[in-house]
Amino acid sequence: MPRRSATPHALLCAAALCAGLLAPGAAAAACAGAHQQPTRATLARDVAATRCLINRARARHGLAPVHNVRALHRAAAAYSRQMVRAAFFAHESPDGSTPASRVQRSGYLSGARSWSVGETLAWGSGPLSTPAAIVRAWMHSPGHRAILLDGTFHDIGIGVAVGAPGITGSAGTFTADLGTRVR
Repeated sequence: MPRRSATPHALLCAAALCAGLLAPGAAAAACAGAHQQPTRATLARDVAATRCLINRARARHGLAPVHNVRALHRAAAAYSRQMVRAAFFAHESPDGSTPASRVQRSGYLSGARSWSVGETLAWGSGPLSTPAAIVRAWMHSPGHRAILLDGTFHDIGIGVAVGAPGITGSAGTFTADLGTRVR
């Protein structure tokens, strides 16, 4: 795979968005760390800021917040790391795993009579790798926006990995796994 420069850019499911859509906004101001690029030392802060921003967007649309679920977090974090390590970016991994199979392996669906899951992916480099830039990009992408604003989802797990597939320099790869289950 060809290496890309560290020029700031973001990728959502292989679709580039213009930088004008990714400028920091006022809504991110109250989410600690929302405008800082991810580092290995700040991953917990990056996850919390991303969830905070998603919940702010949901609140603006009259939706209840999504709550962190450890099993979904483990699935999302492992997948973000896998994409960076193996230099790919897709909902289906080279080994054939899918969002549903990864969430199933996490234990989140154990005992569920019915369930639904959704996944959003993004990566950015430089200033476009902040939680604020990533959530803004997701909200400007109709498919990602639909998942994040789906009122049937109650749970979320967010994974942030330092680096991005094929990128050198400062970058971050984000996975959000959302779900709901009925026991």
